[in-house]
Amino acid sequence: MPRVKVPRKSTAIDMTAMCDVAFLLLTFFILSAKPKTQDPVHADIPASTSIQALPENDFSTILVAQGKAFFSVEGAEIRMETLKGMGDQYKIAFTPEELKQFAALETVGVPIANLKQFLALSPKERSSVQQNGVQVDTTDNNELYWWIKNARKADIVVHNKELRIAIKGDSKEEYPTIAKIIATLQKQKVNKFGLITSLKTVTK
Repeated sequence: MPRVKVPRKSTAIDMTAMCDVAFLLLTFFILSAKPKTQDPVHADIPASTSIQALPENDFSTILVAQGKAFFSVEGAEIRMETLKGMGDQYKIAFTPEELKQFAALETVGVPIANLKQFLALSPKERSSVQQNGVQVDTTDNNELYWWIKNARKADIVVHNKELRIAIKGDSKEEYPTIAKIIATLQKQKVNKFGLITSLKTVTK
């Protein structure tokens, strides 16, 4: 008796659901990722073998390169509160629009007296402006001191937390510049701060 042949059918897999999941994951990672911002000046930071992720909140960075210091603090609301404090300190009235523009800045590296003119520029014009850094010295007109102090106050007001501070310095930067930054922190009794480095391979 002849064997009955069952017709073979090609296997078809519906990939629609898999594509939907892939695009949802891709969209999630794109929206949740934080873009890397360009520093005002290039800093060839030293390397280390320890790994610790930088916090995304309640965190401030002092970039030191080419003898200049640049100040940044995480969080738009904290930036606005910090600028309000600087306005009170230097008797400068910042408008709501200027506060909004400053909240979008990642780093400040201009004297407080020129900040209004800097904020009046478009984002494209700001990127082409050569920033000379925040003033740092041992006198009472140490602007970096007041940026740090007002940022610490702002973090307590907004989040009720102590602001963590890290120094991101060029590996070729001369010691006197770094010494001024450390002295500025110690003047506020900030004796604990981080150093931002790149990753170095451990030698075996």
